[in-house]
Amino acid sequence: MDITSVTKEDLEIIEKQIERKPNKIVSIPKRCSYGIPQVIESYPLKDGKPFPTLYWLTCPHLIKEVGKLESLGKIKEWEEEIKNNEDLRKKYLKAHIQEQKKRNSIIKGEEKWIKERLEKIGIGGISNFESIKCLHLQLASYLGGTDNPIGERVWNSIEKKECKNCICCLL
Repeated sequence: MDITSVTKEDLEIIEKQIERKPNKIVSIPKRCSYGIPQVIESYPLKDGKPFPTLYWLTCPHLIKEVGKLESLGKIKEWEEEIKNNEDLRKKYLKAHIQEQKKRNSIIKGEEKWIKERLEKIGIGGISNFESIKCLHLQLASYLGGTDNPIGERVWNSIEKKECKNCICCLL
């Protein structure tokens, strides 16, 4: 994983990718071969409130590819498997815990209630650790460095990992 700091150019590209200003970016844990951000790591606090989504998928190509998987019903399929496969359930629970610890390690000197709130929720604010919420979130978590078995499945299900003509270079 090639974690890098954020440049002014990165911020401009990310804003165009997600069509809004991102929350405070801590780092860029994943870039494509063109050097463009694919995943950002955000500070887990926004406007004085807990902001549980640590990793965000920003790459338009990957967002589209993940959307295709969601339309095929992969969320429901994999949630069923989590319920029925003890090994997968344990690995997925560990991913939630790993991301909780990472989130809380970033928070410095914040109010106690914020840390306590974030300790009760997992990846992207998920409170039921057998649910997936969305596959974009899971892939961002995996590409951000969390040992996330669902995010890994998403990644392995995507045939073309990046666009062939750098659509973000044209934004």
